[in-house]
Amino acid sequence: MSYQEFRPRQFQEIPPVVKNILIINVIVFIAKELAGDGFSVDRYLDLYPIGTPYFKPYQFITYMFMHANLQHIFFNMLGVYMFGSILENIWGSKRFLNFYILCGLGAAALQLGISYFNHQYTILLGASGALFGLLVAFAMMFPNTYLNIYFLIPVKAKWLVIGYGLFELVSGFLNREGDNIGHFAHLGGLVVGVIIMLIWKRNKTFFY
Repeated sequence: MSYQEFRPRQFQEIPPVVKNILIINVIVFIAKELAGDGFSVDRYLDLYPIGTPYFKPYQFITYMFMHANLQHIFFNMLGVYMFGSILENIWGSKRFLNFYILCGLGAAALQLGISYFNHQYTILLGASGALFGLLVAFAMMFPNTYLNIYFLIPVKAKWLVIGYGLFELVSGFLNREGDNIGHFAHLGGLVVGVIIMLIWKRNKTFFY
């Protein structure tokens, strides 16, 4: 099988880690919506800046399972399903879970670090950072696979990742007023994903 282009021959089975990530995210989102203003799930599970009253170390993990709205969780979980299922079926559950968590941690570290030096108060939530790690891993394994932007425009995976990376970098430095997207979190997940993939390639465990 060529690892330049991914050609699915049949419906991808949802492997256990991806399945549990999807389930946990949906359950947490529903619980958050049902709780409403009576109990702030965000206060306990979002990632608050280190040194602030609401910060707890476990939030480095829990923030990955929090989402702001239906659109946020839908597109993140769609990406986890699409790319995560492929990668976990190739790597196995343990390697995939380690990769996913490390990319999420890298996303949080870069976003909070940049915010600290810019003297900004940033609350982080969402699986986007970890998802960017999955996207770059897929692109490094299957660079010539076409992915459809907005389900319409076909672009090779390698160019899509490069374009996304440049967009997030520029958007992060522009720091437009009202922009509440964690651009550096996306970059953090992407960069950690690249580093891990290069280490695996060097150790000849790039795909397995």
